[in-house]
Amino acid sequence: MTSPSEPAALPPEPPAAVVIVAAGAGTRLGYGMPKALVPVGGEPMLLHALRGVVDAGIARQVCVAVPADDDGLAAVCRAFTEERANLGREIPEVTVVRGGASRADSVRAALEALRPGIAHVLVHDAARPFTPAEVFLRVAGALRRGAAAVIPVLPVVDTVKSVAPTSGNEAALAAEVVTGTPAREQLRAVQTPQGFDAETLLRAHLAAQTWPAERAAAITDDAMLVESIGLPVYVVPGDPRSLKITTPLDLHVAEALVDREEQDLSMMIVPRTGVGVDVHAYAPDDAPQPLWLGGLLWEGERGLAGHSDGDAVAHAAADALFSAAGVGDLGTHFGTSRPEYAGASGVMLLAEAARIVRSAGFEIGNISVQFVAQRPVFSPRREESERVLSEAAGAPVSVSATTSDHLGFTGRREGVAAVATALVYPIQ
Repeated sequence: MTSPSEPAALPPEPPAAVVIVAAGAGTRLGYGMPKALVPVGGEPMLLHALRGVVDAGIARQVCVAVPADDDGLAAVCRAFTEERANLGREIPEVTVVRGGASRADSVRAALEALRPGIAHVLVHDAARPFTPAEVFLRVAGALRRGAAAVIPVLPVVDTVKSVAPTSGNEAALAAEVVTGTPAREQLRAVQTPQGFDAETLLRAHLAAQTWPAERAAAITDDAMLVESIGLPVYVVPGDPRSLKITTPLDLHVAEALVDREEQDLSMMIVPRTGVGVDVHAYAPDDAPQPLWLGGLLWEGERGLAGHSDGDAVAHAAADALFSAAGVGDLGTHFGTSRPEYAGASGVMLLAEAARIVRSAGFEIGNISVQFVAQRPVFSPRREESERVLSEAAGAPVSVSATTSDHLGFTGRREGVAAVATALVYPIQ
């Protein structure tokens, strides 16, 4: 059956716990240690599972069922809590209990260790260490909507046969024979976490304690126990990443997932943006200057005063680069205390700023500048300006111009203002 359709808003979230079953011996892996202690990507399987559970953010308590004679897995739990504490992160209570001879015994021991008031329990296998948070959230959401039992599933892609042992003359041909082919459309592969109303799950486990040993041994998951007491078990979508590690081949696949994730993280580029602002007054009449703006000389226009050539557009672009890379500002690198930059062109300063930013480990994505002035009329030379500035920066530079409708110092033709934004990204 499928879960009821989701309403517009979920009811308040009740207290939930996650039981992590980590008591398996892992004999099929051949490591001679509990399965949950086997390293995946250099870290114990249980550690990956703990991170996934806690990062999902649904648990008030996490209860880990470990082998009865375990020391190593309990130490992993302690190390995890210390790791998160050192990072200053709040985490739910992590409780370690000694498991029993069967999976059901281990889950029952964990249920008995839950704090009062826990309304929902999600039972998760440590052998599924990479279950995405979305699966936990889907299961928890179905419980909040009223399901007493819910499991994540995937469609079965292989054709499945039911078989029976052969006997008599058939036994010489093969050990088993096909007895039927179930409709694949009605089959699902079951994953964890499996979610339950806490009282329902405890009731199902208590009922199972009275079963004959043969029947109890046939139980492979907690949903079967709930089914046995006549309650419906709903399903939500699982995820292929929630693979179960049982055999050496499974372990190789899991290692490949870790390697891929690390490669993806190492290739992830996080861009950085910066803002630069530059303002220059016009040069006084008794000390006229040529107008350099946007990397161009504007003949017949009143020039700007400044330590260098006063090119507010180029200066704002350079300042935005410094801001994005976090390496100071225009004054830090080209201030009045640096006599070698007296009279320097804005194009040269922009080129030097680009060099400094690249030497700090960044590449330049683009720069955008807008300047505010009554004059000069910029549009006829826009492409020329953008070409000159882009060559200086070694990256695309776009320039736009506007006026202030005769308001403020730019409107009174006292000076020019420019604002720039720049995008840079770290070089791996």
